[in-house]
Amino acid sequence: MTDMIVNERIVDYINSLDCGNSPICDIIEEEARRDDVPIIGKEMMNFLKVMLALKHPVHILEVGTAVGYSSILMSENIPEGSRITTIENYEVRIPIARENFRRAGKEDVITLIEGDAAEVLKRLEGTYDFIFMDAAKGQYIHFLPDIIRLMSRGGLLISDNVLQDGDIVESRYGVTRRNRTIHTRMRDYMYELTHCDSFITSIVPIGDGITLSVKK
Repeated sequence: MTDMIVNERIVDYINSLDCGNSPICDIIEEEARRDDVPIIGKEMMNFLKVMLALKHPVHILEVGTAVGYSSILMSENIPEGSRITTIENYEVRIPIARENFRRAGKEDVITLIEGDAAEVLKRLEGTYDFIFMDAAKGQYIHFLPDIIRLMSRGGLLISDNVLQDGDIVESRYGVTRRNRTIHTRMRDYMYELTHCDSFITSIVPIGDGITLSVKK
């Protein structure tokens, strides 16, 4: 997503230092922005790359594929032999994501599972040492029990867009009526992440806000 909760001049300066990505990532990024597809911003791209370099994950789970941009970005920054499983429910974007995986030559690295993440997560088995959540924000709290079950000890969970363009600090009556359910659920999610016994969590004001959680 491109919403920002920090000074835009600072973000512009940070982005001016970006070294870019692979040619296929740059092409897919340009296509996504042209078509108004929500993808991670440049600050989040670089943050992900650093976290992957630190963690060296083998089993990665992504909740929310969109057109496959972040999956491909991650696939280019993980050890050989690592695998990514990504979940997407929006039928329009699924074939685009699959084609992008083919274009990037990553079909053997990335597995796309079609369906509602709330149902898919319940069926998944095994553990993941890196989970990136960038899906329907109002559903994060419902995904959490299965996310905890699927994470290995010491595993890393990154949840994107948690500060809702700054609206998260408002009371529920300070946001528009149509956004109140998402607002309440996101606040519940943030509270659970920061207070449950399963995680050590930091809230980081990158892009539209992320949480960085390590499973104990």
